[in-house]
Amino acid sequence: MIENFSRQMFRGSSGTYNVYALELAATTFRKFKGLELTVHFLDRTEHVFHVDKRSKGSVLLDLVYHHLELVEKDYFGLQYPEDKSGTSTECMIWLDPSKTLKKQLTNCQTNLYFRVKFYVSDPSKLQHEYTRYQFYLQIKKDIFEERLLVPPSTSILLASYMVQSELGDYCPEEHDKNYLSNLQLIPGQTPELEENIMELHKLHKGKLPAVAEFHFLDHAKKIDMYGVDLHNALDSTNKSIQLGVTHMGLVIFRNNIKLNTFSWSKIMKISFKRKQFFIQLRREPSEDYDTVLVFNMESYRSAKKLWKSCVEHHTFFRLHSPKVKRKFPFSLGSKFSYSGRTEIQTVIDVQQRGKIEHKFVRSPSRQIVKHIISTGPSMEEKTKTFLTPNRSTRSYDNKVTSLGSKGPRKAWGAESQISSEDGDNLEKPIDAPFSPGKILSYADDDIPSPVSNGLYDTPPYSASHSPVSQMVEEPSVSITLFPDAEGKYGFNVKGGVTQSLPIVVMRVAPNTPADTCTPRLSEGDQILQINGKDMSTASYEEAVKLIQEARTTNDGKLVLQVKPNVIYSGLDDYEEPPYQYVPLGDVQTVQSGNVLEQSMLLLADGLASGAVVVRFETLYRKHPDMTCDEALKPKNINKNRYRDISPYDTTRVILKNDINGDYINANYVNMTINGTEMVNRYIATQGPLQSTTDDFWQMIFEEKCTLIIMLTTLVERGRTKCHKYWPSVGECLTVQNTTVKCIKEETDLTGSVVYRDFILTDGDTEELREIKHIQYVVWPDHGVPASPSEFLSFTDIVREARKGDAPVVVHCSAGIGRTGVLILMDTALCLIENEEPVYPLEIVKVMREQRAMMIQNASQYRFACECVYAAFMRRALQSKKEEVEENG
Repeated sequence: MIENFSRQMFRGSSGTYNVYALELAATTFRKFKGLELTVHFLDRTEHVFHVDKRSKGSVLLDLVYHHLELVEKDYFGLQYPEDKSGTSTECMIWLDPSKTLKKQLTNCQTNLYFRVKFYVSDPSKLQHEYTRYQFYLQIKKDIFEERLLVPPSTSILLASYMVQSELGDYCPEEHDKNYLSNLQLIPGQTPELEENIMELHKLHKGKLPAVAEFHFLDHAKKIDMYGVDLHNALDSTNKSIQLGVTHMGLVIFRNNIKLNTFSWSKIMKISFKRKQFFIQLRREPSEDYDTVLVFNMESYRSAKKLWKSCVEHHTFFRLHSPKVKRKFPFSLGSKFSYSGRTEIQTVIDVQQRGKIEHKFVRSPSRQIVKHIISTGPSMEEKTKTFLTPNRSTRSYDNKVTSLGSKGPRKAWGAESQISSEDGDNLEKPIDAPFSPGKILSYADDDIPSPVSNGLYDTPPYSASHSPVSQMVEEPSVSITLFPDAEGKYGFNVKGGVTQSLPIVVMRVAPNTPADTCTPRLSEGDQILQINGKDMSTASYEEAVKLIQEARTTNDGKLVLQVKPNVIYSGLDDYEEPPYQYVPLGDVQTVQSGNVLEQSMLLLADGLASGAVVVRFETLYRKHPDMTCDEALKPKNINKNRYRDISPYDTTRVILKNDINGDYINANYVNMTINGTEMVNRYIATQGPLQSTTDDFWQMIFEEKCTLIIMLTTLVERGRTKCHKYWPSVGECLTVQNTTVKCIKEETDLTGSVVYRDFILTDGDTEELREIKHIQYVVWPDHGVPASPSEFLSFTDIVREARKGDAPVVVHCSAGIGRTGVLILMDTALCLIENEEPVYPLEIVKVMREQRAMMIQNASQYRFACECVYAAFMRRALQSKKEEVEENG
C-alpha cells in the first residue's frame, strides 16, 4: 500500500529519493490502519472484524450484533483476556462500549469472545427464538467448562433436552443403546449416565427444538449458580468465600454451596475502599441500627471489578432507565455508571418492533470421536432473517443439520410437518411451554438513601435511588383474540377493585393467541375494556367471567382495550387468584396401565411445562372454614414466632399439664397412605422460642414422641430462626418435672446432617425414653437444597429413624415451608413403595386442611415435585438393574 501510494505521488520523477514523500505516505498509512479483531461466537464459529482502533467499543459491538442479526442484544457483550499477552482466558474483562478500543486492547489482543453478560431471570421474557438459542449455547458452554455446577439429576435432565433438540424424538430403529456415546453432553459422562439420559429422552417425544431448548433454560434458571458472576473474597473471619452478582442481588457461596442471598431490595448501598467491599443493608422496622457487611477482596482492582459488576446488574435488572443524575457532581471517587439499555427498555423495544424470526442451523454438541467433526456453515449462512407478514401462520426452519453427515435428518416424523403449495416443508407452529414464573417489577421503590456516615472514600453506588422513567405514556390499543383448539386465549390476569389494583395481564404463554396476535398482548398491560365493558371498577372475578363468557359467544371473539407496558410494584405481593392457562385436569382419568407410572408421566409433563406451579398457586393458603382464634388470644400472641402463622383450632396440639397454659404453635398432620392401612403421623410446629422451650419439651413428653426432625439452623442471614432448645453433650436441661440429657452429637461426612441422642427422664416415675434428633443444616433460607438427590438421601434417613406409632415432630422456623416439603416427600415415598399413584397437589391439599400454608411458596413446591420424580426414577432404575442381574 505504501509503494502504491508513493508511486501516485512521484509519478513523473526519475532517479529521485523523496524522503519527505515516503514518510508522509507511511504516516498516512498508519493513520488509517485499523485493528483486525477476531470474535469467537457461542456456536464455535468466528469472524474477523476491521475496526479503527480509535473507535469506541460500541462500534465493534454494533458490528457484532449486526453480523448476528441479533435484536435482543442488550443481554450480550464481548470479553477479552485481562492478560496483556492475550494468551490466557482465565480472567476476562468486559469490553466497555463507552471507551475507545485503543485504551482497552493492546496490539496483540485480537481475540474477543461473544457471550451472555446478563442472564435473564425467566426465559419467557426473551421474545425471540434466536435469542433463547444463544442463551442455550451459553449455558451449555458454562456446564462444559464447569463454571455452572449442576447437580447430577439436573444435569441428566438438561442433557436429555439437549439430545431432544439435536436428534429429535427417540426412535428405537435409529437409536441403539450407544447412540449417545459420541455426543459430549455433560462433564464426566459415563455409560450409566447416558442410560439415564436416554430414559428421559424418551419422555420428550414430540417436542420441537425450540421447545426443548426452552425447557432446558427453564430448568437451568433454578440452579444456584445460574448466571452468577463470581468474585473471590474473605469474610469477617478470614474464611474464603465467593461473592456472586446476579439479577436478584448478591449471593454468598462457600465451597460452591449457597450460604446467603441479599436481594437488591434489601441493599441500600454498595461501595469499596482499597481492598474492602461494603454492603449496607436496609434497616428493618424493628432495628435501630444500620447493618454494614465488610468483605476483603484480593486487591483494589478486584474490589472495583465487583463494584462495577454490581452497578451494571442492578441498573440493568432493577431500573427503568440508566440515566441517573448524580446528587453530588463534584464528589470524589469512581464516576462509572452503566450506560446501556435496561432489561425493561429492551423488552418494550422488542414488543414495539414485533417478532423477527431467524432461519438458522443449530450447531450440534461436540463429538467425542474427532473425525466426525467438520467445519460448520458460516455465520452469514446461518443468520438469514425474514420478517413474517402474518404471525399466526409463521413458519420455522428448525431442522438440525448434523455436521459431517449427508444431510439434515427428519427428526420429527411425517405427521409433524405440513406441505405448502410450492412444495416446501413447513413445521407446525411451536407450542412453547408456559412459564409460570412471577413477572417482577424492575423499578426500585422510591426509598430515600440514608445520610452517608463518611465511611467510604468512594461515593457509594446506592441501590435505593430510582431514576425518573424516560418512557412516554402510550395510548391504549385494541387487541382481538380468538381461542385456540383447547379453548384458551393464553394469558392470565390479576388485580381488581377489591385489591385496589387495576386489571393487569399477569402472564402470556408463548405461541398462543395472546402471544401471536398483532399487536401482541404483553405482561404488564392494563386491561381497560373487555368486549366493550369498562374494567376500571371491575373485580377480578368479573374480569374472568367476561373472558370465559367470550369463549361461548361470537366464535370466541375477545376484544381487549389495553394500555401497554403498565407495571405496578404492588402486584408482586398479591397472591395470584385461581385462574390458569393450563387446565387442572382430572386425576381420575387414568384408566389403564401402571397408575404410578401414569401419574409420574403427568408430573414430568407438568414440571416441563410449568403447569405444576400454576396449579399450586391456585390453592388456598389457609382453609377458609378453619379458625385460628386460640392463637390470637392476648395470652398466646407472644408464643407465636410469626404473627401471620397460626395453628388451626381443630387440629392444634393441646398441652395437658403445662403450667404456662395449653397453647403451643403446633398442629397434628396425619397422612393416610392410599391402598394400605398406614397412617403417617406428624406434629408440624414452629422452631421453639426461648420462652416456649418448656412447652416444646412438654409436648414431646405428653405425645410420647421419639423422633425430632429439625430443618433449619439456629441463625440464618443474621437473624434468629430457632432457639437452641436442647442441652450440649453431657449436660442436662430440666423442664418442669422432666429432665433432658444429651448423650451424643455427631455430624455426617458430608456436613449436611447432625445427629443427636437425648435421654428424657420422667421425674415422677423415673421412666427413661430415648429421643433421636436429626438436623438438616444445608437448606438455604428462602431457597431450596442444591439437588433433589441430596434431600432424597436425607428423607431416607428420616424414614429409617422412624419407629413405632408415635408422631414425628417436624419443625423449621415457621413450621410450614420446609416442614411441608419433608412431609410431602415422606408421604410420596410411601405411595411409590406401594405402587400407588402420587399427586403432589392432592398431598398439599390434605396438609393444608390440617395446618395453614404448608409448603410456603412455589419454589419449594416445584422442588418437592422434582424430588418425587427423582425418587420414582431412582426406583425405576434400581428395578431395571435388579431385573438385568436376575436375567444374567
